[in-house]
Amino acid sequence: MPKACAMVLTRICAALAALTLASCAPVPATVETPASAPVAQQKVAPFVIAANPLAAQAGMDVLERGGSAADAALAVQAMLSLVEPQSSGMGGGAFLNYYDASSDSVIIYDGRETAPAQASRTMFLDADGEPLGYREAVVSGRATGVPGAVAALAMLHEEHGALPWDGLFDAAIATAERGFIISPRLGRFLGIDFPQLAQPDAAAYFARPDGTRKGAGDRLENPEYANFLRRLAANGISALYEGSTAAEIVQRTRAAPRGGTMTMADLANYRPIRREPVCNPWREYRVCAPPPPSSGAAMLELLALLERTDIAERGPDDPQAWYLFAEASRLMYADRDAYFGDGDFVDVPVEGLLDTAYLDARASLIGPVAAENVEPGRPAGADLAMEDLTLEPAGTSHFIVRDARGNVLSITTTVESIFGTGRMVDGFFLNNQLTDFSFNPLQHDGDEAPNAVAPGKRPRSSMVPLILLDADGQFAGAIGSAGGNSIPAYVGKTLVAAVDWGLSVQEALAQPNLVARGNRIGGEVSRFDPAIIAGLAERGIDLQPGQGEDSGVHAVLIRDGEVDGGYDPRREGVVLVGEP
Repeated sequence: MPKACAMVLTRICAALAALTLASCAPVPATVETPASAPVAQQKVAPFVIAANPLAAQAGMDVLERGGSAADAALAVQAMLSLVEPQSSGMGGGAFLNYYDASSDSVIIYDGRETAPAQASRTMFLDADGEPLGYREAVVSGRATGVPGAVAALAMLHEEHGALPWDGLFDAAIATAERGFIISPRLGRFLGIDFPQLAQPDAAAYFARPDGTRKGAGDRLENPEYANFLRRLAANGISALYEGSTAAEIVQRTRAAPRGGTMTMADLANYRPIRREPVCNPWREYRVCAPPPPSSGAAMLELLALLERTDIAERGPDDPQAWYLFAEASRLMYADRDAYFGDGDFVDVPVEGLLDTAYLDARASLIGPVAAENVEPGRPAGADLAMEDLTLEPAGTSHFIVRDARGNVLSITTTVESIFGTGRMVDGFFLNNQLTDFSFNPLQHDGDEAPNAVAPGKRPRSSMVPLILLDADGQFAGAIGSAGGNSIPAYVGKTLVAAVDWGLSVQEALAQPNLVARGNRIGGEVSRFDPAIIAGLAERGIDLQPGQGEDSGVHAVLIRDGEVDGGYDPRREGVVLVGEP
């Protein structure tokens, strides 16, 4: 048993052992370097929190070889692309939130996919000018954006890597060649009638010799992916953005039905963006999140609204606490849906949304019973608001890595909906991220919607990988989740439970989910005490099942110098903690 298991949280080692047996970079943005080299850093316990034991162990193995968080992240992502293909992969995008321990600084690496140069704002409308049906759009060739996760991870590695690039993919290569046992979660998705699984690439990949679809317990091999990773290791990201793989991506995305417009130039010209985080105080922390097109500022708005209530004086057994969470969520989502898009194309009123007076006014709208309707506010810098209820499915993953030097990466990574478009290249799935754009590009007044499609634009995202800093500006925690539009609600619930209600992180993650967006409030009805359901009903909230059951939160808080980490019990996550 590796030493990483010495402090593993419950059930990790057994699950890890079972699965184990089964089984260039683009030009970065300007970098500000510290004025002087830091004094020798004190070593801390490294850890990896990820959605699959094989992926977490791949990252921990890199850390135990002296690798950095940036090094380990590449190993984790390469493995997730193989063993959790329904969620993320080399054909998807990501937001990276990085804490640099040498300077106590937070850096955002935006690896969100982009629309091709020939993309049209009407690309998701049919011949009659009506939005396409969702099941039709997500498997179309035009749904795929230029992938960005690998490029962003490469930029991070160039700036913060400690080990050579070519040695970071060995675990994923070996596992792809020998095969791995399909986990119960992947097997469950393979048993659902997703349109992606009917696509020829996905159908062939998951087929048994007799033509039936594989399921949990079957072995899945992927030699094509192993060969791709070898080229990626040897040639850097040109193996993805140029040459035969890029040509095949273009061919697959241009194929019917509803072929897209991606070109080799779109892939070659992709660049991740190094951005400043959006940070705001909450309780004893300073919380830092990615700026638009991420919903990070909306996440900070939710925390600020909740801080203006007495939710911290209550607890998980109090219906009023859940009511306050629901109404604050509705206010946040109304603002998010109205104003958020790619900040390089539209003015997102981030400062206005986090203005103290604006937050006070919004929080004052939380009354004794649920509002009949919740409208967006008018923060400073906002244009005319619109309602945009774009769907964002839950095909996403989040993981957290800390190395022995104290550097931390909180990353949310995705291929959008389950198995992306169902189209594959070199053993990995292509994203359908462009369906995060507004299908209807126009507002009610005829002006262009903030989240309308445009060439080179990045679609709005609900992904909010967070870094928490303490009063001294040092790392204090990290959190993020899968779950599409529900991500801010999942993350908010976990932080409230862990910080306001004093639960351990694992206990906080196990609390039931409640997602309040618009006038439909959904959640894990079967997990709530009937007294909570009744109390919410008395306050005008009829909690409905069918939403909130598939969160994928991973979180960690540093409490009294110790690692309090947790994995979402709804998935197959693990927490591995090594020795300093």
